[in-house]
Amino acid sequence: MTSTPQESDRPWLDRMLGPLMSAAIALGVLGLPVVTWLDLRALSEKTLRERASETGRIVDIMRSFYSSDVVGRIQHAEGKVTTSSNYKNINGAVPIPATLSMELGNRISEGDGAINYRFVSDLPFKDREPHVLDVFEQEAIKQLRADPKTPVSEISGSFFNRQLRVASPVIMGQACVDCHNSHPGSPKKDWKLGDVRGIQEITVLQAIDANVFSFKYLLSYIALAALSGAGLLWLQNRQSKLISSINADLSEANNFLASVSIKIAKYISPQIYKSIFSGQRDVTIATERKKLTIFFSDIKDFTATAERLQPEELTALLNEYLTNMAAIALEHGGTVDKFIGDAILVFFGDPETKGVEEDAKSCLRMALAMKDRLEHLNRIWRRRGIEHPFKTRMGLNTGYCNVGNFGSEDRMDYTIIGAEANFAARLQSVAQPGEIVMSYETYELTRSLVNARSMPPISMKGISRKVVPYVVEGVVGETAKRKEVVSGNVNGLDLFLDVAALDDQSAKDARLRLKAALAALDRRGK
Repeated sequence: MTSTPQESDRPWLDRMLGPLMSAAIALGVLGLPVVTWLDLRALSEKTLRERASETGRIVDIMRSFYSSDVVGRIQHAEGKVTTSSNYKNINGAVPIPATLSMELGNRISEGDGAINYRFVSDLPFKDREPHVLDVFEQEAIKQLRADPKTPVSEISGSFFNRQLRVASPVIMGQACVDCHNSHPGSPKKDWKLGDVRGIQEITVLQAIDANVFSFKYLLSYIALAALSGAGLLWLQNRQSKLISSINADLSEANNFLASVSIKIAKYISPQIYKSIFSGQRDVTIATERKKLTIFFSDIKDFTATAERLQPEELTALLNEYLTNMAAIALEHGGTVDKFIGDAILVFFGDPETKGVEEDAKSCLRMALAMKDRLEHLNRIWRRRGIEHPFKTRMGLNTGYCNVGNFGSEDRMDYTIIGAEANFAARLQSVAQPGEIVMSYETYELTRSLVNARSMPPISMKGISRKVVPYVVEGVVGETAKRKEVVSGNVNGLDLFLDVAALDDQSAKDARLRLKAALAALDRRGK
């Protein structure tokens, strides 16, 4: 049998699996919100920097445009300063608002910034380079002319980047209406105040893959969590194998102990076995004094019977007898103390008791059951060819004995000692074959069950006075309903008569056969 590994024998990793898992869970629970906050803060700071940079770029473009195309042209004007959509070809001219918007949009969109701006219309001046409107722009102009208060937007892009386009209306003011309705290059001459001239389109580009690495703390956390998870899985697998190994060892140990306990149970009384293995009783040298009812039985002329049988046959016969008697003892709650050759010692009152009186009655019922079973066994044995089956004598006594574990620390026996146990053996010795003899105290405790007659007083070693035994003659009360059985065996006669088992016709047949047998015996006598 293999031994179960002790805690100190287990590898360090196996012992630390529990603490490591607890630490990993704690770090996982506490670390996730921390790294998420750190990454969100970093992303927020990056977004703010990008917005500030983009805003600065747009302001620089506007300042540069204003400096070159407005202030510069005014400073170099030779005459009156005017406004024109074609300002670049007119000395001293500056751009009108629409032209200003378009020129700024072109310059802003020329860079690599994340924001592009465009001023477009489906009714451009004739001298301007035409712009082909895409579907979004066409739909935006149509929707904004129907509802100028609701901006139009569109999101598109791929898995790695996204694009947002927002279109807002360009509303005609009074100056714009006057200019457009009078300008020779205007394709429309009936503009009204509040009309939608075109749209301002702002396009914002956002590269998703560029922001992925903004979550550096979260990515590090995920990588660390993955490594930790892999490590824990490895440790858990190792622990699972260790547990499986321990369970296998425990199973083997349990099977071994179960096998040993079953074998041990064959050598001790079931009650003692139960009390020891349930923890109710310690296996130590200790005794106590209790009032018990002791049963002692012996086979009459066993030595002579043994001489007539072969050893194998005798062994089988004796084992069958003892097996049946032990089963009856267990059925009635008796503790089988020991088998002394063909003798049996049983006591009632320890380790379990129902009270002195009930223990005595249980002992008597057991003795009666053993007597009936032996009669049944004798019939079976005779059919097997056993000429002289067993005949037993039984003795019952009630009194105080020392009961418990006797012996040494290495080898002990659970038994009883005392004069009362010896007295039970002495009562058995004065009984005739097939008789049950009781002491006076046992008789008084069980007299509601049996009819008994007193025997001549006998002497008992260690007792100055003579004691009167009582032999059981019949049963009364509840046991009075027992079947009336007449049995006997001598050379030339094998008799067994169970009166209660006979019906009327069988009883008539039995009488005829018995009368014929008596007549045959009478003729033999003559």
